[in-house]
Amino acid sequence: MLEVRDIHTYIGQFHVLEGVSLSVPKGSITALLGRNGAGKTTTLKTIMGITPPTQGEIVYDGQPIGGLPSFEIAQLGIGFVPEHRAIFRDLTVRENLRLAERNRGDFERKEDLIFNLFPDLKRLIRLRGTNLSGGQQQMLSVARALVPDNRLLLIDEPTEGLAPVIIEQLIEAIRQLSAETTVLLVEQNFLVAQTLAEYYVIVEEGQTVKHGMMADLAEDEETIHRYLGAA
Repeated sequence: MLEVRDIHTYIGQFHVLEGVSLSVPKGSITALLGRNGAGKTTTLKTIMGITPPTQGEIVYDGQPIGGLPSFEIAQLGIGFVPEHRAIFRDLTVRENLRLAERNRGDFERKEDLIFNLFPDLKRLIRLRGTNLSGGQQQMLSVARALVPDNRLLLIDEPTEGLAPVIIEQLIEAIRQLSAETTVLLVEQNFLVAQTLAEYYVIVEEGQTVKHGMMADLAEDEETIHRYLGAA
């Protein structure tokens, strides 16, 4: 579904990505792992065209997309769930979801799917975003990316700062939506990533250093400790 080949990205004068490569098989959840500052979020933003690459290739479903503007990349069917609960806090849950439509009627077509995954949002449909809890805001952020017909979702740190019970709900929702949508997931919580992902890619100082099956990484304590800081 997605091939990233030796991308380099600058933010201002800083050379943030210095050779990131990864593959995301269709129908999978692939976890992008690494310490804080390793380049994970910049990798997602580069794929989305927010911070365009200066070198390398990005191929989505056989089509080169490196250097395209973000709106064109989104129109191809790639959804982005940024970190820090990106919603319109002054708008209601319903208004947030309607604004995410790419085509008229998207929300109505996806309403059952969204509310089956996130039943709290149906109950809170008339509340403004500012009145939602942190976990509910994160659910709404993910739900917004499900409104259009996205075949690939880039999800950045969905469980950061959330209570364990909300994390469990998000894990289950992401697991269910992966039956229909391919997912590239940035997740600092290794236990969450291990639970969800079939494949992994580790970046360190802006470079890909390791990749493979998550089941193999889960048994590799040396690699986990070296690159992720977990015991």
